[in-house]
Amino acid sequence: MWYKISNESSVYTPAILVYPDRVEENIRRMIAIAGDASRLRPHVKTHKLAEVVQLQVQHGIKKFKCATLIEVEMVAENGGEDILLSYPLYGPGICHFFDLKEKYPNVCFALTVDSENACYELIGEAEIKKSDLDVFVDIDNGMHRTGIEPKNATELVQFILANKSLNFRGFHIYDGHIHDRDPEVRRSRCKKDFESVEKLVSEIEYKGMEVGELACGGTFSFPIHAKYASRTLCPGTPLLWDAGYEQNIPELDFMQAAVLIGRVVSKPQESLCLDLGYKALASEMSHPRLKFLNIEFKEVINHSEEHLVISPTGKNILDEGEMVYALPYHICPTMALHEQVYVVENNKATDIWKVVGRKRIYQIKQE
Repeated sequence: MWYKISNESSVYTPAILVYPDRVEENIRRMIAIAGDASRLRPHVKTHKLAEVVQLQVQHGIKKFKCATLIEVEMVAENGGEDILLSYPLYGPGICHFFDLKEKYPNVCFALTVDSENACYELIGEAEIKKSDLDVFVDIDNGMHRTGIEPKNATELVQFILANKSLNFRGFHIYDGHIHDRDPEVRRSRCKKDFESVEKLVSEIEYKGMEVGELACGGTFSFPIHAKYASRTLCPGTPLLWDAGYEQNIPELDFMQAAVLIGRVVSKPQESLCLDLGYKALASEMSHPRLKFLNIEFKEVINHSEEHLVISPTGKNILDEGEMVYALPYHICPTMALHEQVYVVENNKATDIWKVVGRKRIYQIKQE
């Protein structure tokens, strides 16, 4: 029962417990798969914790990937030296990005673009700021969410290189559409979908341009891209791990480092009602959304804003007020629901960390 804390009566629920010793071991295992810390550009959107960034920096990781401006600033404040915002940036966020560049002059900032229109938005602000900006071209090699098709990317690279306000840094290739459980099927799909990227790289080199960094993949394709020395690796979930990845990528050996806790608040008709509503647990996935560690259950009867009602199997039935421990099937959006997490050391909740990266920016820019 590695997850159980000795001071349950002192801890509020619902909440998340984070185990720094396990996080640190996961960092070591990430580096071992990559072969060297310099090949990693871990995504912070999973944990959103400044302290986890600090732990990675202590292990020699200098590059990071973010999804929001708040995450970018969190990393810059905690030792990150090279930060990629892998999200289309429009509106006042562009000015804010330049403000961060000015605030942290020793940090290398970059963001992704996938069209000339996106570049023009950045160029306009760069000219106002009398500054330049590093950009990665976002490649769509099968996910069809953001990005430009590889066959059209060379022209965009040439456009960037022709503009003095923009510096071409490389390509961002996220293949989040590949999530097959069978590792051989996953490997085959990843290789096939990367063929168009390899063709693009060859074309860029043939035309005498520098390819730059290839920031590749996510957690599902992490061990696949790790086999290619020219690629930078961008896993995120391995830092905390969760029940979903444990089930679907069994060949990856990471430790569970975040546990959702709740309490039995009622026992209607031989069921258990827990304080784990979908304000505490991400609900974008179908049930089961949790893997319980200290109880067994047959089915979910009801899941609403503040309540989770389950039907127990008859084993380890708890009384009102007793604590349940569970692994979310998707830890990333669950973390974003919590303002703070409890830190567990030697089976005791000893500290509280703020989930800094979950915040948003609320300002009205003066025109």
